[in-house]
Amino acid sequence: MNSFSDAPAWERSVQFQVGNAFYRPQSRMVRDLGVLAAAVYRQHTGRLRVLDAMAGCGVRSLRYWLESGADWLWVNDSNPEVSAVRLHNLSQLPVNRFKLTCQDANQVFFECYGQQDFYDLVDVDSFGTPAPYLSTSLWSVKIGGLLYLTSTDGRSVTGSTPDRGLAAFGAYARSHPAAHEQGLRILIGSVQQLAAAKGLGIVPVFSLFAGESYRVMVRLVPKVLLNTNSYGFLGYCHTCGDYQTIAWNKLGRTDCPHDRHNPDPHNLNPHSPDRTPLSISGPLWLGNLHDVEQLTAMKNLAEQWGWTNCVSLLAMMQTEASLPPYFYTLREIGRRGKLDLPNRSHLIQTLQSWGYAASPTHINPQAIKTTAPLSTCLEAAHSPAL
Repeated sequence: MNSFSDAPAWERSVQFQVGNAFYRPQSRMVRDLGVLAAAVYRQHTGRLRVLDAMAGCGVRSLRYWLESGADWLWVNDSNPEVSAVRLHNLSQLPVNRFKLTCQDANQVFFECYGQQDFYDLVDVDSFGTPAPYLSTSLWSVKIGGLLYLTSTDGRSVTGSTPDRGLAAFGAYARSHPAAHEQGLRILIGSVQQLAAAKGLGIVPVFSLFAGESYRVMVRLVPKVLLNTNSYGFLGYCHTCGDYQTIAWNKLGRTDCPHDRHNPDPHNLNPHSPDRTPLSISGPLWLGNLHDVEQLTAMKNLAEQWGWTNCVSLLAMMQTEASLPPYFYTLREIGRRGKLDLPNRSHLIQTLQSWGYAASPTHINPQAIKTTAPLSTCLEAAHSPAL
């Protein structure tokens, strides 16, 4: 008998009760992408065992079961006050296909490792920083499996509280226009380093900035992938507005080539004796934000299911995946170019016609990612329409 007085909620094909659990309908896209990635994994491997370590009311677990085709679920949450609603929601599943526990997530991860019970997908939807769970969660993931992480502590990775970011992720964050992408890259970089310490590696499947949360799905692989090309530093010049990636062996020997007394980005002087030091963030992940092959499979599935908003998001992710680890906002381009807010489509088309890669970015709808320097973006903004 249903003891909950509220009308049931729906999310995609799943009906459930929220009860006294925290549930944010606006985060459906986050769950959509997790379900799509899990379904693609099952299509490729023929199996899907899911550990939902911080399950709340259980809506994610239900969707992994009903939409992704999970064979087995371990549904855990440390809050005993939401156990009743979680049990009610999971009661619609066969009793021999899931396990329901109320433990600290780290206890669960250690139990997985102790019993050599590894999972194809581990979802860690933490509130605030995920730092206490980054290393331990890796112990519960099967080699080749997926780890889906959440961070809602944006201040520590965007420069507002850099000491807190240093403590949580071993990275120092500075403030600049592309700081939200920086947040995703600090999270990926931290997991990459922790995996390398275990003799393993991770490959980003996709990275999502969703308003107030940073969501990253990575694949655990048996080879260490940490190197100075993919894990380094990002430098930003507050004077001219341009970025540089900085390798470890270049720290202390990198600055902006413009003359601080003549900061015109159109007239750079690489031999100026009075160059501007950069504001440096890191270490962080400098490689691709997404795996294009995986995004293609997820997009194809989203098209089959009629999830049109996912299709458009995944298409944008595909175009931005391999572009540099920063973006330029239209506001900055307009301010520095002394013009109104430039048209994003015009900028992208012009830069592409000049031989540069350029794309919108899902992280900021008023920004572009491109291989062109900011000075070229300013020229493109001033150029006539094609």
